[in-house]
Amino acid sequence: MSDIRIRRRHGKSLAEARASAEHMARELNEEFDLSYSWSGNVMCFKRPGVSGDLAVDEQDVALNIRLGLLLFTLKPTIEREIHRFFDENFPV
Repeated sequence: MSDIRIRRRHGKSLAEARASAEHMARELNEEFDLSYSWSGNVMCFKRPGVSGDLAVDEQDVALNIRLGLLLFTLKPTIEREIHRFFDENFPV
């Protein structure tokens, strides 16, 4: 398995950051059939071959993803897409 970890300052209020995370999750759900649920300010998500969480606090958003064996070779592509989603939803 392979892990991806990304942490970024968001410069938003906690409510705005959480709304951006929700928007991002809905897009990922539509595009990749990614199921997710919230527990406080932590969103857990999964689909076959991928699991992880996205934590939002007053300053940062932190993403942890675990890729299964079949998606390991796509790690660079997946990381690029994640950064694109972060750039759109959590611009610096």
